[in-house]
Amino acid sequence: MNPSSSDTPQFEIARFLRRLQWAAAALGVLTLMWLLAPILTPFVVAALLGWLGDPLVDRLERRGLSRALAVTLVFASMVLVLVLALVLLVPMIERQIVTLAQSLPTLQAWAFEVAIPWVETRTGISLGSWTDPQRLVLLLREHWQQAGGMASSFFGYVSRSGFTLIAWALNLVLVPFLTFYFLRDWDKLVARVGLLVPRDYVATATRLAQESSDVLGAFMRGQFLVMLAQGAFYAVFMSVVGLRLGLLIGMIAGLISFVPYLGATVGLLLGVVAAFLQPDGGLTLALLVVAVFTAGQLLESYVLTPRIVGDRIGLHPVAIIFAIMAGGQLFGFLGMLVALPVAAVANVLLRYANERYSESHLYGGEPKTILLDPYMDREVVVVEGRRDTPAQ
Repeated sequence: MNPSSSDTPQFEIARFLRRLQWAAAALGVLTLMWLLAPILTPFVVAALLGWLGDPLVDRLERRGLSRALAVTLVFASMVLVLVLALVLLVPMIERQIVTLAQSLPTLQAWAFEVAIPWVETRTGISLGSWTDPQRLVLLLREHWQQAGGMASSFFGYVSRSGFTLIAWALNLVLVPFLTFYFLRDWDKLVARVGLLVPRDYVATATRLAQESSDVLGAFMRGQFLVMLAQGAFYAVFMSVVGLRLGLLIGMIAGLISFVPYLGATVGLLLGVVAAFLQPDGGLTLALLVVAVFTAGQLLESYVLTPRIVGDRIGLHPVAIIFAIMAGGQLFGFLGMLVALPVAAVANVLLRYANERYSESHLYGGEPKTILLDPYMDREVVVVEGRRDTPAQ
């Protein structure tokens, strides 16, 4: 019996070379992303906004509107929501920053009179001498060469930071324009990408793309609503219990709550410190802040996330934290921005790989057929054309 073409050494070598080509292409794309990360951020943000707005544009098109009019309405709605948020939040944030600036002397006194002595008493480490201005001047004189090098590095960093701020400003200006074009041409971009898929894999690629889109949609919309709800809950109720910086701390906790437990932990620490530093605060106010964050975590765990996000994403909190840290380490802010969407898509691909593995011969073993031998009155097991008789 001649071996099939798929069993020949030439076929195995060709398959290995194809896989090697795909791996090299993936490595090249990742390298290019790493090199272009500083300028890719506005494009990624705009693409995410365009992807989020495209279903609404398609819905308006089905109601009889033209693509251009539907895109204009959706884009105008996005801009209006952003403007309203700025108009409502900027004055409140400004007042909170003024309150924080007025509290800085109290914070400084608490650090030098309470925090540092407490640490020195518990650890035996002398920290007060390091905050003495005369000692700092003496150290600067003794190590003036190293200080000069550090100063030049610091000013170089400041100058680079200035250019970074300019780049951020340009990116903010670019995002609205790019978002409009992504909204307008999203269906064309998807169609062109679909044409690049090999015809034998169109069905599989379509299925995986649809599942990834559903998971990403559930995650992006759901997580945004959860962050908004948590931030509003913390800000409102900490202000209600009497914390003057409650609005600012609540917004910070809500913004970073996409990392599991990080928003609540940071917000709780900031809230407790602010409660003790507030002139009319103290232990009672700190306990009320703890109660607010406890209620917020219960609300998020048992109401918000199950009802808004659900279990369609299937990402464990440890996987989310790892994805964010790995993305930030590899690609900076761009990596942190796309870490969770990439992790959600990777989860879909892993589920598909597990499905294929569970159906493979490697997992299930060789197919077996059990026949009854009419002459020997015993079972005969046929394994891939081989006839075996079980021992009696």
